[in-house]
Amino acid sequence: MQLSSWIGMSYLLALCAFTPLYGRLANIIGRRPSICFAGTLFGVGTVLCGFATNMTQLIIFRALAGMGGGGMTVVGSVLVSDSVPLKSRGLYQGFASLVFGLGGAIGAPLGGWLGDTIGWRAAFYLQSPLVAFGLSLIYLKAREPAIVLEAAKTSIFIKLKRIDYAGSASLVLALVTFLIGLNSKSTGGYEWQDARVWGLMAIGIALAGLFVVIELKYAAEPLMPITVIKRRTPGFVALHNFILCVLSFSTIYNVPLYFTAARLRTSANAGAHLIPNSMSVAIGSLFAGWYMRKTGRYWKLQTLAGLGIILANINLSFWNAETPEWLLYTTLMPSAFGFSTTLTTTLVALIASVPRDDIPLATGTSFLFRTTGQVLGVSLSGALTQTLLARNLRERITGPGASELIARILDSAAYIRTLPDGVREEAMESWLGALRVLWRCQIVLAICLFLSSLPIEEFSLPDTIAAVPVKQTKVSVERDEEAAADSDSE
Repeated sequence: MQLSSWIGMSYLLALCAFTPLYGRLANIIGRRPSICFAGTLFGVGTVLCGFATNMTQLIIFRALAGMGGGGMTVVGSVLVSDSVPLKSRGLYQGFASLVFGLGGAIGAPLGGWLGDTIGWRAAFYLQSPLVAFGLSLIYLKAREPAIVLEAAKTSIFIKLKRIDYAGSASLVLALVTFLIGLNSKSTGGYEWQDARVWGLMAIGIALAGLFVVIELKYAAEPLMPITVIKRRTPGFVALHNFILCVLSFSTIYNVPLYFTAARLRTSANAGAHLIPNSMSVAIGSLFAGWYMRKTGRYWKLQTLAGLGIILANINLSFWNAETPEWLLYTTLMPSAFGFSTTLTTTLVALIASVPRDDIPLATGTSFLFRTTGQVLGVSLSGALTQTLLARNLRERITGPGASELIARILDSAAYIRTLPDGVREEAMESWLGALRVLWRCQIVLAICLFLSSLPIEEFSLPDTIAAVPVKQTKVSVERDEEAAADSDSE
């Protein structure tokens, strides 16, 4: 297995495994200490990456940065929820998504330029001042809610006793072992029957069962509030976010392979076709925030966005070697718009559906399902395309030396360019066939995503921070509005 594939995966695994821990920490030790702790882990891990002397060290330090990165995301979202009225929460989320997208758009070429000029280590060193500056602002400006201020009267030892150590350990080990096993198949090249694949996945599933038992029966303050997830809206939001991230990251991971492997385009050309996708993500989140701020509603918008995701995946499944350029540029736009729109609306629905004191826990749980979906979206789609590609290649390429040739094609899509004309055509068709099956599977996922959004309830969105969300269904919201209209007419 090539260690280079673990540089990015180690960060994602740590991000996924440690994200939910910060939801509980935000209530136990406070928002500011939690995000400062997470930011310190991220900053130290990032700087250490610049000092790494071998690949193993780099992977470990990236994992350390991921342990902090999840906390910065969760606690940052909680801080916004503490200080922004729920009716405006989506708009602020839209601004955050815009900045996040802008950072990604600038970071990739900037990192490439630093690597070509000063050196790749500079890309890690230069992040530390930005992290320190951001954490300083948060420490000076952030304010703790009443639940944290009341807990501040207790000693640090009592606070530390409240942490669910058994649940935390079992959850982290479950996620890491299962995802490492799955990733060993998708990027490591091992077969399903290899013990390093099915063995680690089986251990992960067993540890996940242990985690559920601990949370239900033994944890005084559960890391993941199972009783909250059992409720209608939080449960379906978690399911929706999981499916959405599996679907979206499968798309983002595999669409570039269509251009580079099935059409033999350059990576720059593949990236250019994703620009409308990035623009649609920013526009969708901002529009959703504006719409909720304007109307106080979100259910219809997220339903329409889900239909757009289905339409995009249907169009994607018809891509072939003759698909016109205008369609290649525009196919993913409804999916990207729907992705950011529904992430924004479901976050607001989740916050509105739980008591204010439970917002950090619910937010951490939601981000756990998101990050797990991200990792599985890449790993599962990679495993499926590699399996389908291998089957297609064995059917199309035969004769002496075929096994070695197929192994080289599976190892690197760039190798296809060096093949003779006839074999190159067969390899390209094999890639296209594998991707087409994957994208048809994504249509099923998109339909499941749409169905998972329908049970999410529509709650009233208060326009003041002090207001505590009261559980209301769509029917009760409409009745309140009718009552208000009758009152005005009188």
